[in-house]
Amino acid sequence: MTAADPPVVLRLQGITKRFGALVANEDVSLSLRAGEIVALLGENGAGKTTLMNILFGHYVADEGEVRIAAADGSGLVPLEPGSPHAALAAGIGMVHQHFALAENLTALENILLGTGSLFSPRRAPAGARVELEALMRRSGLVVDLDTRVSRLSVGEKQRVEILKALYRKARVLVLDEPTAVLTPQESEQLFATLKALAAQGLAIIFISHKLAEVLSASDRVAVLRHGRSVADLPTGDCDRQKLAELMVGHAVTQSLREPGKPGAILLSLARVSAGSGRDAIRDVDLDLRVGEILGIAGVSGNGQGTLARLLSGLVEPEAGHLALDGAALEAGDPGAMISSGIARIPEDRHRDGIVGAMSVAENLVIEEIRSSRYQRFGFLDFSAIADRAREAIAAHDIRCPGGDAVSRLLSGGNIQKIVLARTLDAHPRVVLAAQPSRGLDIGATGEVHRRLLDARGRGAGVILISEDLDELFALADRISVIHRGRLSQPLPAEVLDRARVGLMMAGHDHEETAA
Repeated sequence: MTAADPPVVLRLQGITKRFGALVANEDVSLSLRAGEIVALLGENGAGKTTLMNILFGHYVADEGEVRIAAADGSGLVPLEPGSPHAALAAGIGMVHQHFALAENLTALENILLGTGSLFSPRRAPAGARVELEALMRRSGLVVDLDTRVSRLSVGEKQRVEILKALYRKARVLVLDEPTAVLTPQESEQLFATLKALAAQGLAIIFISHKLAEVLSASDRVAVLRHGRSVADLPTGDCDRQKLAELMVGHAVTQSLREPGKPGAILLSLARVSAGSGRDAIRDVDLDLRVGEILGIAGVSGNGQGTLARLLSGLVEPEAGHLALDGAALEAGDPGAMISSGIARIPEDRHRDGIVGAMSVAENLVIEEIRSSRYQRFGFLDFSAIADRAREAIAAHDIRCPGGDAVSRLLSGGNIQKIVLARTLDAHPRVVLAAQPSRGLDIGATGEVHRRLLDARGRGAGVILISEDLDELFALADRISVIHRGRLSQPLPAEVLDRARVGLMMAGHDHEETAA
């Protein structure tokens, strides 16, 4: 350290946290200086979220302590453990991946919630508005304070979350997957804003799985693996390959799409409308061919959720029709969709992908439970179910104690492996993959991509709904963009670029290519 180095504002020292036999964090140390942006990386289950929850007071460490700079500049002082209120009072702000906003309140009302007594002068709308307008000018985080949050874009909602933290005088800002639902342009704007805030002295930690943004936006990278710190180094000493290897502990190979020759039309939608509100779809045309991956890009809430539910048989179309091999599909019937050879990887793996209270074995066979493979004389064949579990656990490296393990206790990556095994081992004709790698580390993401490309290679048609443009350009043969419920004409991935797709996701250039 030199005299010119900014002061340390936060230090986590020797943090250990156990949940029964599971050691989530083991002797982890991390420091942060004023004006520094640190990226925190690691596989799913590496301990990143646990560490940040200890920092913010949601958990209490079994060993170690958190120290934060005293407000009077007298040095680092211990932070009261297990108290989010103490963390907020000490100047620690956290923006979670899933925003904690009241949709029926205005941006101003959301920012003021919890900032003090209802009768505090600082809570007076006029005074707060003046302070916030000055804060928005300094930070570049501009939002209409009088607009209800339900009417704001995803990027604007995130600005409200950051303004909430800054209004509370945050000196340390923690962001969990901050670009997960942003367009490329919104992501660039966010990191430009974060760098400007860091230049004003704000210390920032962000968790991300996107290595490109880590390399472009951070000053330093800290890597956790299996709960332990394995690296803490300047970003300038890193590249994508090195970071990937540090995260998983070995060299990582990426599955790449090779040029294919799509066949005849397999699945078609003609002038289909369904759903209501912001997530409705209107007059959607879609053709999926044998042996192709059709990518659908879009900011969350623009109709892709309804489209996924429609193709899963969970909603009925209000207009238009669906066909498989030219024959009408029985829409609105999940069982009929499965019987037709349409398999799904749902967006929310915890809520829709598994029954959390059931075992790994039961979740692996749940969609085939009535088949003769798992029944004998009308009774379940538990031996066959157990054999299937052992086979899938070994083939897909599902890390669990065995087929009897309760599914909800597994990590997100291992839950996704259950879904992949159930979905793809049956060799479906059509695969609906909705946000299949969201929240997954680089190793688990690579396995998802490999399995989808394998399905394409076998002749299946894959509809890949994703907000991750890197994923779409790596896998998709053609890409459409969904915006406000309308789907653009698909174009070959080779003639598109991130900038154009990002603009279309935001509603620009969309009309030119709309079907």
